[in-house]
Amino acid sequence: MTTTQHSSTKQAILQLLQKEGQKTASELAEALEISPQAIRRHLKELEDGGLIEHKQAQIGMGRPQHLYKLSRKGRDRLPNRYDDFAISLLDTLSETVDKEQFSTILQKQWQRKAQEYRQRLGKGSLEKRVAKLVQMRQTEGYMAEWHTLKPEDNNGNGDTRYVIIEHNCAISQVAQSFPTVCGHELEMFAIALQDCHVERTHWLNDGEHQCGYLVYQPRD
Repeated sequence: MTTTQHSSTKQAILQLLQKEGQKTASELAEALEISPQAIRRHLKELEDGGLIEHKQAQIGMGRPQHLYKLSRKGRDRLPNRYDDFAISLLDTLSETVDKEQFSTILQKQWQRKAQEYRQRLGKGSLEKRVAKLVQMRQTEGYMAEWHTLKPEDNNGNGDTRYVIIEHNCAISQVAQSFPTVCGHELEMFAIALQDCHVERTHWLNDGEHQCGYLVYQPRD
């Protein structure tokens, strides 16, 4: 295996763990179609580099297995559009204006982004708008996807609902320093998807491996 192939395989492992949360060595080997011996070599190098970590878990019968997941360093290694200038600017703002003014500035920024999304999404069906919103988020650096939650999957209550999942955060460094931006992001989705209810189901900043949002049109 060449150095380039070796590097791309490790990158593929990091991306798979980012999307799936945690996996055993055998699951990773099967998903990437490489030998168990090769996957273990890659995992050791990634763990030695501090990019992944593992814990022991009992899965079925037999001996406990190692479950691998990304470390914070590993998440930071993956591509994103984080800009040092954004953090520096927010730091300066937080030192220059009072807390209420700072919150207002952040909220206005997200409202502007929400209106941009809303205009581009138009007034099609909710499914089409959710799909297009996810596509836009993907172009902005988010590993995003969406799923349909049928009425029968929701104990038969209500209409079809949709789940938006983001396996990474393109503004993770900003969110770590200024957690309030996550609340504004939730508001942004609610404005962009007009006439819909949006609620958070998962949160990266809470230690979960993804951010998740439930979207549906409430009954009158």
